[in-house]
Amino acid sequence: MPLTRRHALACLAPPLATKANTASAQSSSTGSITLEVPTAPAGTTDFAARLLAEPLSQRLGQTVVVENRAGANGALGTGWVARARPDGLTLLVQYSGYHVGTPAVMTNLGYDVRKDFAPVALLMDSPQVIFCNPRVPVKNLAELIAYAKANPGKLNYASSGSGSLQHLGTELLKQRAGIDMVHVPYRGTGPVTQDLLAGRVELFMTTPPPLMPFVRDGSLRALAITSAERHPALPEVPTLAESGLPGLTIVAWFAVFAPAATPAPVLERLTTAVNDVVRTPEFRRKAEEQGAVIRIMSPAELGQRVTEELDEWTRVVRAGNIQAD
Repeated sequence: MPLTRRHALACLAPPLATKANTASAQSSSTGSITLEVPTAPAGTTDFAARLLAEPLSQRLGQTVVVENRAGANGALGTGWVARARPDGLTLLVQYSGYHVGTPAVMTNLGYDVRKDFAPVALLMDSPQVIFCNPRVPVKNLAELIAYAKANPGKLNYASSGSGSLQHLGTELLKQRAGIDMVHVPYRGTGPVTQDLLAGRVELFMTTPPPLMPFVRDGSLRALAITSAERHPALPEVPTLAESGLPGLTIVAWFAVFAPAATPAPVLERLTTAVNDVVRTPEFRRKAEEQGAVIRIMSPAELGQRVTEELDEWTRVVRAGNIQAD
């Protein structure tokens, strides 16, 4: 597999409670639906959930609310949904890093992403962008690498948590470029953004949406994009290959999952409704404006992607002897 890094990680979560009786979940056509987001507000996962909520509510004829349940590098909110009643009223809007990166690093989570979740629908793919505070005297990735080599250990890079895609992806960048930078883990993109703007950390590799406004107003600088091709929303930002690191791409995804025992008719209704929203020109436009790419996957394809990427990241973690801080 090409070095396509799409992901992140977490910490310990409490053991799973017993699933509610499946038959009682058939009544999911009524009641308010909660989209659980396992991150703090202001990140790409939060953006994706809020972009989905209102049009999904209109299609289902039900109230849809977004609830941020951040903590333990995504494990808190993810575990909450794994233990939720499987009635279609509690859904997980998930970041691939937390879904497949976290269990690659932490094995005692109290849930198994392959067994405890039912895939509903993919929302979007998003490449990573390497952002830096303008106080760093570099304007592109080549200059960053040269500066880091001349100043080993001087630069700090942020992540949304130990073992996250930002962490693993930047560590991979360090290995490929032969540079030394210090990892500073946070509890979400929102807190990172504040410190990145203030210059308390210098670098952050993450998905574009939450930081695009700061690139446009000059508060942050975008050095490189981690997709195979340049993105239409960031035409001036070169790829890693163009920046001297061929063969390396890092793409995250955002998707909706339900508790595993959710009845098939409920899942089918949710999948149809979410895909209908994702296909709308308005959803596509807003997502692409923020650097994301719209893709449609069947639940089976999404489940296969989870399995393949979990295996992939497990190999990467073992090969690099990467551990959570």
